[in-house]
Amino acid sequence: MSFKDTLVGQIPSDWSIFSVGELVNEGVLFKPLDGNHGGIHPKGSDFVTTGIPFIMASDINNGSLSFNECKFITELQANQLRKGFAIEGDVLITHKATIGRVALVKKNPYKFIMLTPQVTYYRVANKKKLDNKFLKFYFEYHNFKNLLYLWSGAGSTRSYIGITEQLKLPVVVPPIEEQWSISNILYSLDEKIELNNAINKNLEEMAQALFKRWFVDFEFPNENGEPYKTSGGEFEESELGLIPKGWRVGLLSELGEVVGGATPSKNKEEYYTTQGIPWITPKDLSINKNKYISRGQIDITEDGFKNSSTKLVPKGTILFSSRAPIGYIAISKNEMTTNQGFKSLIPFKHIGTEFLYYVLKFNTEMIESRASGSTFKEISGSEMKRIPVLIPISRVIEQFNEVVEPLGKLVEKCESENDSLILLRDSLLPKLMSGEIRVPLEQEYVGTASLPMAAENKAQYSTT
Repeated sequence: MSFKDTLVGQIPSDWSIFSVGELVNEGVLFKPLDGNHGGIHPKGSDFVTTGIPFIMASDINNGSLSFNECKFITELQANQLRKGFAIEGDVLITHKATIGRVALVKKNPYKFIMLTPQVTYYRVANKKKLDNKFLKFYFEYHNFKNLLYLWSGAGSTRSYIGITEQLKLPVVVPPIEEQWSISNILYSLDEKIELNNAINKNLEEMAQALFKRWFVDFEFPNENGEPYKTSGGEFEESELGLIPKGWRVGLLSELGEVVGGATPSKNKEEYYTTQGIPWITPKDLSINKNKYISRGQIDITEDGFKNSSTKLVPKGTILFSSRAPIGYIAISKNEMTTNQGFKSLIPFKHIGTEFLYYVLKFNTEMIESRASGSTFKEISGSEMKRIPVLIPISRVIEQFNEVVEPLGKLVEKCESENDSLILLRDSLLPKLMSGEIRVPLEQEYVGTASLPMAAENKAQYSTT
């Protein structure tokens, strides 16, 4: 099999490559459009609680579009805007400031979605020549992204690639039957990852709902298995208000040992490695949204550990970021260390990891309110220890952990499976997009001729 050189690396000789503009001119793509600029761009005061989603770059992460935290505008206002209407099947890509985040608009309950000027939509006009799922994965191909970063000046304070420049971007176009085969493989992996994420979301909502019912609403089971509050359970006054009789207000330090972290000298390359002692920073938790974590982007060496004041914490420790920002939280899957951006809690045996995890989740705002600092807020170790918390009787803590620990194990299993699936997908994607791996075609595709398009602009998009 022979290959040819292009702006996005080598591709098989029988694959075509076109500019976005050429695909538009040939009727394969509609002209890409972004959101509305200038005076008609929706302002903060225009946002409402429900309506038409107004999608920003922050709503696109890890190849997916999320409506969980997006802004909304009214349908009336949306209909007054000139452009930026994205629909199911569109491929979105961010092109301003945050460059190169990609998502496919899947079936959703909204009539349409609106885009900010940060986001461009690509809409396939001729599905017999270009598959939208293939286009989505091509936009995630690192060779394409490297070119996108280069052309947009990514890393500068004004990273931007407008529609005019986007029309010059190269798009590799294999025969349509190969596009289908490639996208089916990658899309099936994405679907499994999303299914696991949905399962974990439900499990986490169940655990949080149970914690609230037992330790906020005080409807934990009494000795007869009945809801305590509605069954006439007795209450006592405390500094946190009325609490169940026998419970008390104590300090966070009574639930676990508060441990800080540190950073080995950055001037010593020998203190850092890719495979050593796991070392976590708040940035790692901003990237990895999992409940459980095994390591960060970089490890430290034995020398790095010995020559710094960071502490080794055991499996089951709750990592809690104490600055920039306060409140990132995860559970250690193994022994690890952290930098100084954490006040981790090693739960006492009778307290348990799951109970302490949700105590921190439900008290994050209160912890943040006790932070201090002029440049950025930080919660100190001594202040963390003094955080007032409600301490239930041991029977209720034990019952809660018995119910929630199996849910946590299922979450951890799904997250581990996703880590493997993501690794497989990310290793397959560049090999499939470059033609290094050619996918056997489905039987019904064999012998199907690729539909013709105008000759590609080899002078611009091929280096041969």
